[in-house]
Amino acid sequence: MSVSSDASTRAGTPTPPRVDGVTAASIRARKKLRNDRAGYLFLLPWFLGMLFMVVPFFASLYLAFTDYNLLNPPGWIGLENFRTMLGDAKLHQSLKVTFVYSFVSVPLSLAVALGVAMILNRGIRGLPVYRAVFYLPSLLGGSVAVVLLWRYIFGLDGVVNQFLGWVGVEGPGWTSDPQYALTTLIILHIWTFGSPMVIFLAGLRQIPALYYEAAAIDGANRFQQFRSVTLPLLSPIIFFNLIQSLIASFQTFTQSFVMSNGTGQPADSTLFYNLYLYQKGFTEFDMGYASAMAWVLLVIIALLTGLNFVAARYWVFYDN
Repeated sequence: MSVSSDASTRAGTPTPPRVDGVTAASIRARKKLRNDRAGYLFLLPWFLGMLFMVVPFFASLYLAFTDYNLLNPPGWIGLENFRTMLGDAKLHQSLKVTFVYSFVSVPLSLAVALGVAMILNRGIRGLPVYRAVFYLPSLLGGSVAVVLLWRYIFGLDGVVNQFLGWVGVEGPGWTSDPQYALTTLIILHIWTFGSPMVIFLAGLRQIPALYYEAAAIDGANRFQQFRSVTLPLLSPIIFFNLIQSLIASFQTFTQSFVMSNGTGQPADSTLFYNLYLYQKGFTEFDMGYASAMAWVLLVIIALLTGLNFVAARYWVFYDN
C-alpha cells in the first residue's frame, strides 16, 4: 500500500495525509460507523422490547382517566379516579406500609451488603464460594417458594418460635400479628443483600491500596480510613445501589401477596401499594382506578429518584 503526503499547506493548514487516495479522517469515520452498527445491533433486543411497551404505556395513561372494568368500553371520567384516591383509606394505608418498608429495609440492606463486602474484600480463602452463597438469596428472595419457606420459619409453630421455646420464651405469630408482620418482610428483604454486595465488592477492588497506606502513615485508624477513604471513593457505587434498591422496594409485590394470601392481612399491615393495585385491577376489575394508581406510583418513584440525584451533589464524589 503506497502512502503519500503533501507538505504544502493552504492558509497555514496542513493537508490531511492520504492512504491510497483516502484521507485518514475518512478511515476513522468508517471504523466509527462499523463500531456504532455493532453497538446498535446489541441494543436491538432492548429497542424491540420498548416497542412492545409503548402501547400499554399510553393505554394505561388513557385508562387512568376512565371508568373501565374490562367488560365494558372505557368511559371518560376525567380526574375522578385521582379525586377518589384522596379519600381512599386503604390506599393511604398501602402508601404508609410501602414507605415504611422502603425507608427501613433499603438502608439496612445496603449496610449489611457493604459490611459483608468489606469482609470478603480482605482476601479470605474460598472467596468465590462465599460470594455465590451470599448472592444466591438475591436470586431466590422474590420467589414464591422462598416466601413460603419464610412464612413457615416465622409461623406460629415455625422454626423461630421453636427456638424461642427452648429458651423459655413464647414467641408471637410473626406473620399473623400486625405488630410483627411487616418486620418479617423487612428481614426477608435484608436477607437478599447479595446483589448490592457483589457490586460493592467490585467497587472495593477498584480502590487503590496506596490511599490506605497514605492514610495509615498519617495516623488514621481503621474507622477513619473507612470514613475518609472508603466511603468517598465508594460513594458512586452506594448511590447506584441506593437508586436500584429504592425503585425495587416500591415495586414489591410477591412477598406480600404470598405471605398474606393476597389480602395484605393482618389488619392491612402488609398491604403494599402494588398489592392494593392488583386487588383493584384484577380482583375488583376497576382497571381505570388501578391505572391511575400505577401512574401515581410512577410519579412517586420519579420524585424520590430526582430528590436522590439532587442530594447526590453533596455526598457523591467522582474522579473529576
